[in-house]
Amino acid sequence: MPLPRAPEIIEGIINIRGKVVPVLDVRSRFRLAPQPLHPSNQFIVAIADGRTVALRVDQVTRIAAIADRDIEDAKAVVPRSDYVAGVARLPEGLVLLHDLDAFLSHAESEEMDAAVDRVTA
Repeated sequence: MPLPRAPEIIEGIINIRGKVVPVLDVRSRFRLAPQPLHPSNQFIVAIADGRTVALRVDQVTRIAAIADRDIEDAKAVVPRSDYVAGVARLPEGLVLLHDLDAFLSHAESEEMDAAVDRVTA
């Protein structure tokens, strides 16, 4: 469901077990072409800046537990990467670990909270 007067990165809201959860449009943050919503879409539920959010993703192929020793600081591997927190080395290759706390600016975070409050009030 769309969320009126929310920042552009907020694609809408969904209900997860009775809780209103904003959906972040990760594609827009990475300047990728938008994709229309489809019933087969998948979501990753995560914690970003202390709040539950959902990320609409193209596909989830695997969930992996990664040991701290297998994660390198992003700045050493990918300089000037605003949204990358680390790079994990897996047997299949490298995986970029995104910093969800950096996805929303302070202003966007406040706008999102206000928009969610208007819907849930």
